[in-house]
Amino acid sequence: MADLFGVFSVAASGMEAQSRRIRHVSENIANADTPGYRRKTIDFHATLDRATGLARVAVGPVELHRGDLPKVYDPDHALADEAGYYEGSSVDRMIEIADAREAGRSYEANLRMFDQARQMSQSLLDLLRR
Repeated sequence: MADLFGVFSVAASGMEAQSRRIRHVSENIANADTPGYRRKTIDFHATLDRATGLARVAVGPVELHRGDLPKVYDPDHALADEAGYYEGSSVDRMIEIADAREAGRSYEANLRMFDQARQMSQSLLDLLRR
């Protein structure tokens, strides 16, 4: 029964990780047109909870895009240099949309796992009451 309740912890850590990912994706999309904005990403890694012996999903630190920002030619822009260029954003909307879909699907998978464990524990409790 302890293993069944451990599923709640694992699923919850996965949902928390994906919700953070969705938050960063939404920030990236919101700032896609902001000059000089660097795309934010996070990494996931497994950590072992020594008390329960279960692997959980942990979120690493936020990382900013390290590459060069694209140069945008717009001589009328307030941030344009004397040649008419300014640094644009490193956000690619198509990549962000794909990341958002993947994070949403992963969140839903963890939610289904959580719900299945809840149903199983409820069934077990119903059997024990009889």
